[in-house]
Amino acid sequence: MVFVAGPRQVGKTTLALDLPGARDGYLNWDVPEDRERILRLELPATDLWVFDELHKYRPWRSLLKALYDGKVEGQRILVTGSGRLELFSFGGDSLQGRYHLLRLHPFSVAEAGIEDAEGLAELLRLGGFPEPFLGGNEIEARRWSRQNRTRLVEEDVTATTSIRDLGRLEEMMLRLPDLVGSPLSINALREDLQVAHKTVAAWLDTLERLFAVFRIPPFGAPRTRAVKQERKHYHFDWSVVADPAARFENLVACHLLKWVHFQQDTQGRDLELRFFRDVDGREVDFVVLEDRRPLMFVECKLADRDIDRGLRYMKTRFPVADARQIALFGQRDFVTSQGIRAMPAIDFLRTLV
Repeated sequence: MVFVAGPRQVGKTTLALDLPGARDGYLNWDVPEDRERILRLELPATDLWVFDELHKYRPWRSLLKALYDGKVEGQRILVTGSGRLELFSFGGDSLQGRYHLLRLHPFSVAEAGIEDAEGLAELLRLGGFPEPFLGGNEIEARRWSRQNRTRLVEEDVTATTSIRDLGRLEEMMLRLPDLVGSPLSINALREDLQVAHKTVAAWLDTLERLFAVFRIPPFGAPRTRAVKQERKHYHFDWSVVADPAARFENLVACHLLKWVHFQQDTQGRDLELRFFRDVDGREVDFVVLEDRRPLMFVECKLADRDIDRGLRYMKTRFPVADARQIALFGQRDFVTSQGIRAMPAIDFLRTLV
């Protein structure tokens, strides 16, 4: 089986239905007629079954395990969902060894074929989701983003969780974009929302499972005086972030996560995305680890600047790791004697996926 997971409205269904024979074997859990066929196990007489949003059915793993173990030779199964399918267990049987997970992300610079700074500015302004990006209209993009958030709360959250305080949850979602770029304090959110610490933590886990946000932990090596507690968070729809510097950092985070997931899902590489901050105030926006060792450092700037001291510090500690300082509106492209490359953001992002 193949699982295709990703945020709602990112193009999973469109991708699935574009496969030869997929339309004849397509069943959507959100469609009552299809749901009845799934529950009755009256499946299409095709060699490809496509199950969309099946994770909203609590014993979905047991159902898929039975179908997989009892399938005839040549039967293929594709499962798509707007949630982290590997985490939507709800108990039931393990599917270990029976599926490959592929994660679908919003458009990136490389995927959209963007080759200049103007194209990057458009992607930054509209976000990477197909409908608003291809529409090219900022007002419509904002309307789409608002509607998408509402539907996520009213449909996905209610269908997959027991959360009842949806108003407070949406209030938290409106607050989160202002906090992008800094370690996220659950305690500060708890005080703002006047709810329990445990509740805020559970809500954040839910938003992460539903691909609304993602969080990255800090990198702390024995040779650094790193902060090792709070994580940073980012939005798959970076257009919700108002601050220009934070929005650009969010876009870069999405690009790096997409590259990390692509390498994990297709090549099996042991990669992680983190950030660095130490007790002396030195920071690096992103650290990519492979086999728990730094592979790449990336620092984001809006314009050409001197090399950041945090980047210089980490390059000294880990000289083998690649180090980049990228600028959204930058023109300079050079390598320092230490081996740090400063370059326009568009040239770096084009090398990813």
